[in-house]
Amino acid sequence: MAEVAAPLPITSEQEPKVEIDGDADIEMNAAESSGQVDGQETGVKSEGTKVEAEGEAGAEAEAEEEDKTEKIPDDACETLYLQNLNEKVRIPVIKETLYSLFKPYRPLQPVIAHKNVRMRGQAFISFPDVESANEARKDVAEFPLYGKAIQISFARGRSDSIVQKVDAEAFDEHKARRLEEKKSKRRNNPLRQKAQAKLKAEETGAPQQKKQRLQMPDEYLPPNNVLFIQNLPEGTTSDDLREVFEVHAGLLEIRTIPAKKDIAFVEFADENAATLAKDALHNFKIDGETKMKVTYARK
Repeated sequence: MAEVAAPLPITSEQEPKVEIDGDADIEMNAAESSGQVDGQETGVKSEGTKVEAEGEAGAEAEAEEEDKTEKIPDDACETLYLQNLNEKVRIPVIKETLYSLFKPYRPLQPVIAHKNVRMRGQAFISFPDVESANEARKDVAEFPLYGKAIQISFARGRSDSIVQKVDAEAFDEHKARRLEEKKSKRRNNPLRQKAQAKLKAEETGAPQQKKQRLQMPDEYLPPNNVLFIQNLPEGTTSDDLREVFEVHAGLLEIRTIPAKKDIAFVEFADENAATLAKDALHNFKIDGETKMKVTYARK
Protein backbone atom coordinates (compact mmCIF):
# COMPACT_ATOMS: atom_id res chain seq x y z
CA MET A 1 0.00 0.00 0.00
CA ALA A 2 1.41 3.33 -1.05
CA GLU A 3 1.97 5.95 1.54
CA VAL A 4 0.06 9.23 1.22
CA ALA A 5 2.21 12.26 1.62
CA ALA A 6 1.11 14.59 4.36
CA PRO A 7 0.09 18.05 3.11
CA LEU A 8 2.65 20.71 3.51
CA PRO A 9 1.91 23.27 6.22
CA ILE A 10 0.64 26.66 4.87
CA THR A 11 2.80 29.52 5.99
CA SER A 12 1.60 33.00 6.74
CA GLU A 13 3.14 34.27 3.50
CA GLN A 14 1.17 31.71 1.53
CA GLU A 15 -2.19 32.51 3.22
CA PRO A 16 -4.67 34.11 0.79
CA LYS A 17 -5.11 37.80 1.36
CA VAL A 18 -8.73 39.08 1.69
CA GLU A 19 -9.05 42.89 1.59
CA ILE A 20 -11.92 44.35 3.60
CA ASP A 21 -12.72 47.93 2.49
CA GLY A 22 -15.80 48.35 4.63
CA ASP A 23 -14.10 50.48 7.27
CA ALA A 24 -12.51 52.70 4.63
CA ASP A 25 -15.82 53.21 2.86
CA ILE A 26 -17.48 54.02 6.13
CA GLU A 27 -14.74 56.47 6.96
CA MET A 28 -15.01 58.12 3.50
CA ASN A 29 -18.81 58.31 3.68
CA ALA A 30 -18.54 59.77 7.15
CA ALA A 31 -16.04 62.33 5.91
CA GLU A 32 -18.23 63.26 2.92
CA SER A 33 -21.31 63.47 5.11
CA SER A 34 -19.41 65.62 7.54
CA GLY A 35 -18.32 67.90 4.69
CA GLN A 36 -21.85 68.18 3.38
CA VAL A 37 -23.20 68.97 6.80
CA ASP A 38 -20.46 71.50 7.36
CA GLY A 39 -21.25 73.08 3.98
CA GLN A 40 -24.95 73.22 4.77
CA GLU A 41 -24.22 74.72 8.15
CA THR A 42 -21.95 77.27 6.50
CA GLY A 43 -24.65 78.11 3.94
CA VAL A 44 -27.26 78.42 6.64
CA LYS A 45 -24.96 80.66 8.65
CA SER A 46 -24.25 82.81 5.54
CA GLU A 47 -27.92 83.09 4.72
CA GLY A 48 -28.70 83.91 8.31
CA THR A 49 -26.00 86.57 8.38
CA LYS A 50 -27.37 88.06 5.15
CA VAL A 51 -30.92 88.16 6.52
CA GLU A 52 -29.67 89.69 9.75
CA ALA A 53 -27.72 92.33 7.77
CA GLU A 54 -30.76 93.16 5.65
CA GLY A 55 -32.90 93.35 8.76
CA GLU A 56 -30.43 95.67 10.44
CA ALA A 57 -30.26 97.87 7.32
CA GLY A 58 -34.05 98.04 7.15
CA ALA A 59 -34.26 98.86 10.83
CA GLU A 60 -31.67 101.62 10.40
CA ALA A 61 -33.63 103.06 7.45
CA GLU A 62 -36.83 103.00 9.46
CA ALA A 63 -35.04 104.62 12.38
CA GLU A 64 -33.68 107.37 10.11
CA GLU A 65 -37.12 107.95 8.63
CA GLU A 66 -38.62 108.06 12.11
CA ASP A 67 -35.94 110.51 13.20
CA LYS A 68 -36.83 112.78 10.28
CA THR A 69 -40.49 112.65 11.30
CA GLU A 70 -39.69 113.19 14.94
CA LYS A 71 -37.32 116.06 14.25
CA ILE A 72 -38.94 119.48 14.35
CA PRO A 73 -37.80 121.71 11.46
CA ASP A 74 -35.88 124.84 12.39
CA ASP A 75 -38.49 127.09 10.78
CA ALA A 76 -41.44 125.31 12.40
CA CYS A 77 -44.18 127.39 14.01
CA GLU A 78 -47.28 126.72 16.07
CA THR A 79 -49.57 126.70 13.02
CA LEU A 80 -50.21 123.75 10.70
CA TYR A 81 -51.18 123.98 7.04
CA LEU A 82 -53.73 121.35 5.92
CA GLN A 83 -54.31 120.32 2.29
CA ASN A 84 -56.37 117.83 0.29
CA LEU A 85 -59.54 118.43 2.31
CA ASN A 86 -62.84 117.37 0.78
CA GLU A 87 -64.08 120.45 -1.09
CA LYS A 88 -67.68 119.23 -1.15
CA VAL A 89 -68.04 119.54 2.64
CA ARG A 90 -69.44 122.89 3.84
CA ILE A 91 -66.92 125.22 5.52
CA PRO A 92 -68.65 125.36 8.96
CA VAL A 93 -68.78 121.56 9.06
CA ILE A 94 -65.11 121.15 8.05
CA LYS A 95 -64.03 123.67 10.73
CA GLU A 96 -65.97 121.90 13.47
CA THR A 97 -64.71 118.48 12.35
CA LEU A 98 -61.07 119.60 12.28
CA TYR A 99 -61.32 121.13 15.74
CA SER A 100 -62.76 117.84 17.12
CA LEU A 101 -60.13 115.78 15.29
CA PHE A 102 -57.22 117.79 16.75
CA LYS A 103 -58.79 118.24 20.19
CA PRO A 104 -56.27 115.94 22.00
CA TYR A 105 -53.49 118.37 20.97
CA ARG A 106 -55.21 121.48 22.42
CA PRO A 107 -55.96 123.41 19.20
CA LEU A 108 -56.69 127.12 19.36
CA GLN A 109 -59.75 128.76 17.88
CA PRO A 110 -60.49 129.79 15.23
CA VAL A 111 -59.76 127.14 12.59
CA ILE A 112 -59.08 129.05 9.38
CA ALA A 113 -60.77 127.80 6.20
CA HIS A 114 -62.15 129.76 3.23
CA LYS A 115 -64.61 128.90 0.48
CA ASN A 116 -63.00 130.95 -2.29
CA VAL A 117 -61.54 129.07 -5.27
CA ARG A 118 -57.91 129.81 -4.39
CA MET A 119 -58.18 128.43 -0.82
CA ARG A 120 -60.62 125.60 -1.47
CA GLY A 121 -59.59 122.29 0.16
CA GLN A 122 -57.12 124.00 2.54
CA ALA A 123 -57.15 125.07 6.21
CA PHE A 124 -54.94 126.41 9.01
CA ILE A 125 -55.05 125.32 12.64
CA SER A 126 -52.86 126.61 15.51
CA PHE A 127 -51.66 125.11 18.80
CA PRO A 128 -50.24 126.52 22.06
CA ASP A 129 -46.66 125.51 21.18
CA VAL A 130 -44.52 123.99 18.44
CA GLU A 131 -44.26 120.63 20.22
CA SER A 132 -48.04 120.17 20.28
CA ALA A 133 -48.23 121.17 16.63
CA ASN A 134 -45.55 118.62 15.73
CA GLU A 135 -47.33 115.83 17.61
CA ALA A 136 -50.54 116.65 15.79
CA ARG A 137 -48.69 116.75 12.48
CA LYS A 138 -47.21 113.27 13.02
CA ASP A 139 -50.33 111.59 14.37
CA VAL A 140 -53.04 113.00 12.13
CA ALA A 141 -51.15 113.03 8.79
CA GLU A 142 -52.89 110.95 6.10
CA PHE A 143 -56.05 110.64 8.24
CA PRO A 144 -58.93 109.80 5.83
CA LEU A 145 -61.28 112.70 6.56
CA TYR A 146 -64.46 112.52 4.48
CA GLY A 147 -62.78 110.09 2.10
CA LYS A 148 -59.59 112.10 1.47
CA ALA A 149 -56.22 111.70 3.24
CA ILE A 150 -55.18 114.93 4.99
CA GLN A 151 -51.76 116.31 3.99
CA ILE A 152 -50.16 118.29 6.83
CA SER A 153 -47.11 120.55 7.00
CA PHE A 154 -45.97 123.50 9.08
CA ALA A 155 -47.33 126.85 7.94
CA ARG A 156 -44.87 129.44 6.65
CA GLY A 157 -45.76 131.87 9.41
CA ARG A 158 -47.64 132.29 12.67
CA SER A 159 -51.37 132.86 12.65
CA ASP A 160 -52.90 136.02 14.12
CA SER A 161 -54.22 134.12 17.14
CA ILE A 162 -50.73 132.85 18.04
CA VAL A 163 -49.08 136.25 17.70
CA GLN A 164 -51.84 137.87 19.78
CA LYS A 165 -51.35 135.26 22.49
CA VAL A 166 -47.54 135.10 22.54
CA ASP A 167 -46.64 138.72 21.74
CA ALA A 168 -49.67 140.98 22.02
CA GLU A 169 -47.59 144.16 21.67
CA ALA A 170 -46.33 143.12 18.23
CA PHE A 171 -49.76 142.02 17.00
CA ASP A 172 -50.65 145.29 15.22
CA GLU A 173 -47.31 145.37 13.42
CA HIS A 174 -47.66 141.69 12.46
CA LYS A 175 -51.17 142.18 11.08
CA ALA A 176 -50.18 145.28 9.08
CA ARG A 177 -47.21 143.44 7.56
CA ARG A 178 -49.35 140.41 6.68
CA LEU A 179 -52.00 142.55 4.98
CA GLU A 180 -49.32 144.39 3.00
CA GLU A 181 -47.86 141.07 1.80
CA LYS A 182 -51.35 139.94 0.84
CA LYS A 183 -51.94 143.10 -1.20
CA SER A 184 -48.54 142.74 -2.86
CA LYS A 185 -49.30 139.18 -3.94
CA ARG A 186 -52.61 140.29 -5.41
CA ARG A 187 -51.01 143.18 -7.29
CA ASN A 188 -48.35 140.89 -8.77
CA ASN A 189 -50.81 138.16 -9.74
CA PRO A 190 -50.34 137.57 -13.52
CA LEU A 191 -54.06 137.05 -14.14
CA ARG A 192 -54.93 140.27 -12.32
CA GLN A 193 -52.29 142.22 -14.25
CA LYS A 194 -53.62 140.90 -17.56
CA ALA A 195 -57.21 141.89 -16.65
CA GLN A 196 -56.10 145.37 -15.60
CA ALA A 197 -54.16 145.88 -18.84
CA LYS A 198 -57.24 144.88 -20.86
CA LEU A 199 -59.44 147.29 -18.88
CA LYS A 200 -56.94 150.11 -19.34
CA ALA A 201 -56.81 149.51 -23.10
CA GLU A 202 -60.61 149.71 -23.28
CA GLU A 203 -60.67 152.99 -21.32
CA THR A 204 -57.97 154.65 -23.45
CA GLY A 205 -59.45 153.37 -26.71
CA ALA A 206 -56.23 151.61 -27.69
CA PRO A 207 -56.80 148.99 -30.40
CA GLN A 208 -56.80 145.48 -29.05
CA GLN A 209 -55.11 142.70 -30.89
CA LYS A 210 -57.81 140.55 -32.41
CA LYS A 211 -57.49 136.82 -32.57
CA GLN A 212 -57.12 135.51 -36.08
CA ARG A 213 -60.31 133.85 -37.18
CA LEU A 214 -59.71 130.52 -38.85
CA GLN A 215 -61.87 129.86 -41.89
CA MET A 216 -62.47 126.69 -43.80
CA PRO A 217 -60.67 126.72 -47.17
CA ASP A 218 -62.95 127.45 -50.14
CA GLU A 219 -62.26 124.01 -51.60
CA TYR A 220 -63.93 122.32 -48.59
CA LEU A 221 -67.10 124.46 -48.35
CA PRO A 222 -70.39 122.52 -48.43
CA PRO A 223 -72.27 122.42 -51.77
CA ASN A 224 -74.94 125.03 -52.52
CA ASN A 225 -76.50 126.75 -55.59
CA VAL A 226 -74.14 129.79 -55.62
CA LEU A 227 -70.59 129.66 -57.03
CA PHE A 228 -67.72 131.93 -56.01
CA ILE A 229 -65.45 132.90 -58.94
CA GLN A 230 -61.89 134.12 -58.19
CA ASN A 231 -58.75 135.10 -60.10
CA LEU A 232 -60.60 136.66 -63.02
CA PRO A 233 -58.38 138.44 -65.55
CA GLU A 234 -58.52 142.24 -65.66
CA GLY A 235 -61.40 143.64 -67.71
CA THR A 236 -63.69 140.63 -67.30
CA THR A 237 -67.36 141.70 -67.50
CA SER A 238 -70.60 140.02 -66.49
CA ASP A 239 -71.35 139.42 -70.18
CA ASP A 240 -68.02 137.54 -70.53
CA LEU A 241 -68.97 135.34 -67.59
CA ARG A 242 -72.48 134.78 -68.94
CA GLU A 243 -71.06 133.47 -72.21
CA VAL A 244 -68.98 130.92 -70.26
CA PHE A 245 -71.62 129.81 -67.70
CA GLU A 246 -74.85 129.93 -69.77
CA VAL A 247 -73.88 126.74 -71.59
CA HIS A 248 -74.86 124.98 -68.34
CA ALA A 249 -78.54 124.69 -67.55
CA GLY A 250 -80.09 126.53 -64.63
CA LEU A 251 -78.13 129.81 -64.71
CA LEU A 252 -80.05 132.52 -62.85
CA GLU A 253 -77.79 135.48 -62.10
CA ILE A 254 -74.21 136.78 -62.36
CA ARG A 255 -73.04 139.37 -59.81
CA THR A 256 -69.75 141.19 -60.19
CA ILE A 257 -68.11 143.30 -57.45
CA PRO A 258 -67.11 146.80 -58.62
CA ALA A 259 -64.58 147.24 -55.77
CA LYS A 260 -62.93 143.88 -56.55
CA LYS A 261 -63.01 143.17 -60.26
CA ASP A 262 -61.20 139.82 -59.98
CA ILE A 263 -64.12 138.06 -58.22
CA ALA A 264 -67.80 137.37 -58.99
CA PHE A 265 -70.79 135.28 -57.87
CA VAL A 266 -72.78 133.02 -60.19
CA GLU A 267 -76.17 131.73 -59.01
CA PHE A 268 -77.90 128.61 -60.39
CA ALA A 269 -81.39 127.25 -59.90
CA ASP A 270 -80.26 124.39 -57.68
CA GLU A 271 -77.25 122.72 -56.11
CA ASN A 272 -76.90 120.03 -58.80
CA ALA A 273 -76.70 122.57 -61.63
CA ALA A 274 -74.11 124.59 -59.71
CA THR A 275 -72.04 121.49 -59.05
CA LEU A 276 -71.96 120.53 -62.75
CA ALA A 277 -70.83 124.03 -63.72
CA LYS A 278 -68.21 124.12 -60.95
CA ASP A 279 -66.64 120.81 -61.95
CA ALA A 280 -66.56 121.78 -65.64
CA LEU A 281 -65.23 125.33 -65.33
CA HIS A 282 -62.78 125.20 -62.41
CA ASN A 283 -59.34 126.28 -63.80
CA PHE A 284 -60.98 127.37 -67.08
CA LYS A 285 -58.88 130.01 -68.93
CA ILE A 286 -61.42 132.68 -69.74
CA ASP A 287 -58.86 134.77 -71.63
CA GLY A 288 -56.79 131.83 -72.84
CA GLU A 289 -54.08 132.40 -70.18
CA THR A 290 -55.45 132.98 -66.66
CA LYS A 291 -57.04 130.07 -64.77
CA MET A 292 -60.12 131.12 -62.83
CA LYS A 293 -60.91 129.46 -59.51
CA VAL A 294 -64.47 128.19 -59.06
CA THR A 295 -65.71 127.08 -55.62
CA TYR A 296 -68.95 127.09 -53.65
CA ALA A 297 -69.81 130.43 -52.05
CA ARG A 298 -69.90 130.81 -48.25
CA LYS A 299 -73.36 130.89 -46.73
